[in-house]
Amino acid sequence: MNKPPLSLYAHLPWCVRKCPYCDFNSHTAGDTPPKQRYIDALLADLDRESERAAGRTIESIFLGGGTPSLFSPGEIGQLLEGVAGRFSVATDAEVTMEANPGTVEFGTPAAYRDAGVNRLSIGAQSFDDDALKRLGRIHGSDDIRRTVEDVVTAGFDNFNIDLMHGLPGQTTESATIDIESAAALGPTHISWYQLTLEPNTVFFARPPDGLPQEEGAWEIQDAGAQRLRSLGYRQYEVSAWAVDEKRRCRHNVNYWLFGDYLAVGAGAHGKISGSGGAARYRKPANPLQYMLAMEGGGAAAQPELLSDDDLVFEFMLNALRLLDGFPENLFQERTGLSREQLETAMRGPLEKGLVERDASNTWRATALGQQFLNDLQAEFLRKF
Repeated sequence: MNKPPLSLYAHLPWCVRKCPYCDFNSHTAGDTPPKQRYIDALLADLDRESERAAGRTIESIFLGGGTPSLFSPGEIGQLLEGVAGRFSVATDAEVTMEANPGTVEFGTPAAYRDAGVNRLSIGAQSFDDDALKRLGRIHGSDDIRRTVEDVVTAGFDNFNIDLMHGLPGQTTESATIDIESAAALGPTHISWYQLTLEPNTVFFARPPDGLPQEEGAWEIQDAGAQRLRSLGYRQYEVSAWAVDEKRRCRHNVNYWLFGDYLAVGAGAHGKISGSGGAARYRKPANPLQYMLAMEGGGAAAQPELLSDDDLVFEFMLNALRLLDGFPENLFQERTGLSREQLETAMRGPLEKGLVERDASNTWRATALGQQFLNDLQAEFLRKF
């Protein structure tokens, strides 16, 4: 199996407050989260992961959370210096850090840029102050604008703004205003995704009033997509829009095309290819347990080799999110499976009109498949 591009994900797990819709591995920081202790644990984890990398070059780095901007630029710089000292990192590597308005005061965007971050992803979610309160966010629309102004002044020419739609009480008009407000700030990328009620969240246990019904949610999504296109953004994935191909999130594209990614941090998941095939692994989810494990010098997380069924499902779970789809030969390269196995997997979705193959042997979801993506992905849960 040819080895695909390699990325690195680092999870920084603390937030000022847990949002009621969030199902990520995030934890309320409290007054004094042990940030330096956690950075030290990440550095120990990187020692183990460098063995897994076996000299391969890191093409992208993503600092996710939680809220990474709760860590100071000095702490982020220490982490990135640790990466550079242990790995071969591409000179043009994309280095993204998630940042929330209302937490960037822990360090200025300019200081994070000096620390080695070259792309920011700003968790705005909405420009409607009432909607932000209902979502449990700690910032307001003015905080978003001030943060972005500082990001631009700091010299970032590549940054994302996260927006959610399908919010309680949201209309097509208010969703469109959110998009226009974000675009006015000049982001090169907008992530625009629907609020979903995930298990083990407050919203799942107690759904908020005023959530748009299915038809209304679809109208919001359709109108928003039209407005994004009119503002010069091009959709390349279900929820991802960029001003041009160069501003697509390279780290996420590597996920979606079933690339390899190393993982450090509490609850972080990795996937690596080797002579025996592709394997996945994960780190302890609880931050304290994670730090204790790293401090104890325990063995690195043991990879679990993916079966053929797992390979098909996980490849399709990601690649069919991309509007351009994937070429047949990429499936074979990244999974080690045959063209016949691909065609067997695609038979049912093809008959249902959920996928299509063009003359260049590129597979993609149809418009129907994109609309009912969860149903399409479920098609690959069956055995092949």
